[in-house]
Amino acid sequence: MIRMGKKWSVLLAALCMQTILGGVYAWSTLSVWIREEMGISNAQAGLVFGLTIMVFTAVMVYSGRLLPRLGPKKTASIGALAYGLGFLVASYSQTSFLVLLLGISLLSGIGIGFAYVVPLSVCLKWFPNQKGLVTGLTVGGFGGGAIILSAIIEQAYLSALPFSSFLAGYGLITPVLLLLCAQLLSVPSESAPDQEKPPRSLYRDPIMMLSSLGMFAGTFAGLLVVGNLSSLVLEWGLSEVQAVLAVMVFSVGNASARIVWGYVFDRIGVVSIPLSLLLFSLATLVLLASGPNILLILILVALLGFSFGANFVLYAAVIAHAYPLHFFSSLYPLCFLFYGIAGLLGPAIGGWLRDATGSFMTSLVLCLLIVSVSSLLLFIKRRRLHL
Repeated sequence: MIRMGKKWSVLLAALCMQTILGGVYAWSTLSVWIREEMGISNAQAGLVFGLTIMVFTAVMVYSGRLLPRLGPKKTASIGALAYGLGFLVASYSQTSFLVLLLGISLLSGIGIGFAYVVPLSVCLKWFPNQKGLVTGLTVGGFGGGAIILSAIIEQAYLSALPFSSFLAGYGLITPVLLLLCAQLLSVPSESAPDQEKPPRSLYRDPIMMLSSLGMFAGTFAGLLVVGNLSSLVLEWGLSEVQAVLAVMVFSVGNASARIVWGYVFDRIGVVSIPLSLLLFSLATLVLLASGPNILLILILVALLGFSFGANFVLYAAVIAHAYPLHFFSSLYPLCFLFYGIAGLLGPAIGGWLRDATGSFMTSLVLCLLIVSVSSLLLFIKRRRLHL
């Protein structure tokens, strides 16, 4: 009975921690406020978001290897403190783009990198027979965090709260909540020791290589969209409130997808990977042909979020199934690093193409091309991903 209660408290703490960290996806809403306050360009706003993702995933490679030595509580606590410190530093940016970059992209990115891997690795050990579903539940909060934070940002913006005050308050409150969650994270006492390192040959294994390709393609397109989503909706002539609503709808799709795709993976296996990419392609294609119809846009944005969320469940589930669980915290961050590369390139390229062409349509065409080609390739090579 104690063990049963323990594993559910771990899962709840993991979900709460991921929900806070997932506020990073509210960047599209926050960037509108930042551009007004600081006068930065779309490309610069995209760079802040993209670099945050790149730092987060690069640090996760290191923290994943550090986790077996430090344990979940210490590793997650380091992340909590760095995350909050980043926003506190950013609150002093005023008109300095470099200070903003240092605070949010570097320090908060480091914080997410330390904290993100812990709940995922821990929960897989508590629920070894439901890897797909528990992966979806654990990272579901990360997708849903933007829903809460976007609403908070919009209220703060409309109430004329100073931008620096908002960042400072967020930077003080969130590390306290994250530290509380960190104290509840643990592994089962009978878990296999994590000290053994995976053989180097696994890094070049077809499962790792194809998972990394799919991760890059799906997240490049998704991050390009979500990193510029508010600006994209405003470009269609819709209101700021509707732009915030679009970000929240994307987040709902993203969060729900992580649970649904985890369940789907447990039922149909690796076929779910090209299926998720195909869904993104179809939604993008219809979005390119649509006009300023808010209902249609919201439906398509929800589908884009739904297919984007699949990336954070399916590849983790594949790796958790294919290799011993004690290798997970070392192997998955390497696949996840391709999400970081996509994060650095996607939003910045999307913003740059908007600045260069005066429209986000070119960016959507690029998304469609990358995701469609990857979907076809992964479907052809799906047998190499069979477990």
